[in-house]
Amino acid sequence: MASKVYMMDFRANPKENLYSKLAKLLEAAGLPKAVGERDLVAVKLHFGEMGNTAFIRPVFIRQIVGMVKATGGIPFLTDANTLYAGTRSDSPTHIKTAVENGFGYSTVEAPIIIADGLRGRSETAVEVNHKHCKEVYIGSEIVNSDFIISAAHFKGHELSGFGGAIKNLGMGCASRRGKLVQHSGVAPKVVRKKCVGCGDCLSHCSQKAITVTDKKASINKDTCIGCGECILICQEEAINIAWSKSIPTFLKKMIEYTAGVVKGKEKKLININFLTDINPACDCYAHNDAPLVRDIGILASVDPIAIDQASTDLVNQEHALPGCSLTANQEAGGDKFKGLYPYVDWPLQLEYAESLGIGSRTYDLVKIG
Repeated sequence: MASKVYMMDFRANPKENLYSKLAKLLEAAGLPKAVGERDLVAVKLHFGEMGNTAFIRPVFIRQIVGMVKATGGIPFLTDANTLYAGTRSDSPTHIKTAVENGFGYSTVEAPIIIADGLRGRSETAVEVNHKHCKEVYIGSEIVNSDFIISAAHFKGHELSGFGGAIKNLGMGCASRRGKLVQHSGVAPKVVRKKCVGCGDCLSHCSQKAITVTDKKASINKDTCIGCGECILICQEEAINIAWSKSIPTFLKKMIEYTAGVVKGKEKKLININFLTDINPACDCYAHNDAPLVRDIGILASVDPIAIDQASTDLVNQEHALPGCSLTANQEAGGDKFKGLYPYVDWPLQLEYAESLGIGSRTYDLVKIG
């Protein structure tokens, strides 16, 4: 059965600005009727790593917050701490980064509560009984919330091909232990003939698993947690993984975590994908590259699978922008995500999610004027 995916573009005029269009979009998706009086509403987003500028504009989040308040709900902004060494690996620095990137209360009018606590250890085990995970470890404040709004910046991703609602829920809501479980099969290796010994990967490794000897890097398999941060950091493309073995398992674990996040909240969930500044890699990096395609619009749906399928379809229908990092599949209809990461079978996550009953890849796209 087809799921409804609602879409607004970025056309505006003196009678209707983007704020009012966003309100119409969320009304069409059912937000006002779905949020109950005094529901504690987790607005799950990515605050952006310091130095990255591609994350969702805080003023759009304020509009979402305002609509939640109008229904009688009590919104808070949230995310879970990261595995890698960056500016969001514990709650104090995470909140500091969020505020400095524009998500302070004075702008967004909602408090920030990091879902998995001070050091990422505040978690709740949710039973799912799937192939790879019998239970999943989710940030407790996500589990304790009454309603989830996933506000995802849609972009490419070096491990999953793309990042949208699924990744925002399955990976983004996991505690540090949950993230470690998902990454545990990812084992980066150094291609020595390509390595120049620059050491850039060392400073980005949270586990100090990388050393440089005789101008060649090496990775300690016993301490590496498989977060994949080093893969994109390496400008020489000298770090790689066994894509065919590692990535399918990683994708399926992420889907099983998504199932755990939405469990019991199937009617208390709305997903919003922002197809803006669609850059090649995750907002976890302290930089962002030029966008792959034009800003397309904002999508909303109760179905996290349908909205990600629609988002990938819309991106792939576009011509690539001149000067972006894509060297293959630049044409309209070309698979931009395969062009970025040819070894990532990104549709696998959507297929697996559909098989678990999380949502449907079949959708009806309803455009909001």
